Amino acid sequence: MNTQQKSRQQLWGYLAAAGTVAIWTGFILISRMGGKTALTAYDVMALRLGTASLLLLPFLRGMPDRAWRDRRLWTLALLGGVAYCVLVYAGFKLAPAAHAAILLPGMQPFLVAGAAFLLHGERLTPARCWGLLVIAAGVACVAVPYLGGGWSPALLYGDLLIFAASIVWALYSVLVKRWHYGPWILTRFVTLGSALLYLPVYLLFLPKQLAAVPLSTLLLQGLYQGIGPTILAMLLFLKAVSILGPVRVGALIALVPVLAGVAAAPLLNEALTAWLLGGLVCVSLGALIAARPGRLPAAAAANSRL
Repeated sequence: MNTQQKSRQQLWGYLAAAGTVAIWTGFILISRMGGKTALTAYDVMALRLGTASLLLLPFLRGMPDRAWRDRRLWTLALLGGVAYCVLVYAGFKLAPAAHAAILLPGMQPFLVAGAAFLLHGERLTPARCWGLLVIAAGVACVAVPYLGGGWSPALLYGDLLIFAASIVWALYSVLVKRWHYGPWILTRFVTLGSALLYLPVYLLFLPKQLAAVPLSTLLLQGLYQGIGPTILAMLLFLKAVSILGPVRVGALIALVPVLAGVAAAPLLNEALTAWLLGGLVCVSLGALIAARPGRLPAAAAANSRL
């Protein structure tokens, strides 16, 4: 491969990574936007699974028959498709987007490391330890207003729901790595399997407020949630990793908390305090450091030589 072809391929890699960052940032903003409407969390989840399932149904024939009898795949669908969505959309009804930016993508390096240690006994590298310490400082910044009385039971409950969703997603991520399923099979099965588990329960038993919002809101939530994070982000992320490698892509993904938190102020009219901004920066910086295994921050490297 000549220099021009390599440069062009790298450009496509960075464009795919930028698309992933944009979709995941938009997921936080669009989900919070839906949470501020009359739609229930169950409605948003149904719109997501319904839209994604309709798009993936033409590819159902290529699914191996054994997949539908695989308990591990059903476990992944229950975790990554049902439990995660129920928790995260319920949390978005109560918690602001900046909090979600910290507790979802921001906390993943910390939670994935914990899940990997518990399930695999995987040890932390020094660089990841430093990254997790910086993430912890960011979470502490967000917690300061709670200590000063700037909280409500509803806000705390929303944060706990989103944090629980983040734990579920970390467990899902570690199990995906452990069980080695192909991304295309996983994308189809988690979506379609989740729809089979959830949509009948939603239609028969769960509260609905679809008629309480305009059609434009239903289209926005259904199309974005069903196409963006469910299908496109997965494909773009895998493309970026194949070209740039996981280290570079992980560093770029670390931008999501800051981008989502800052954008929420003008787009959703949410407050961006100094403590919250500091937390967003710390969490993003910590995620960036943790995504670069084997490297120490300059200050830590200098201290290690003393």
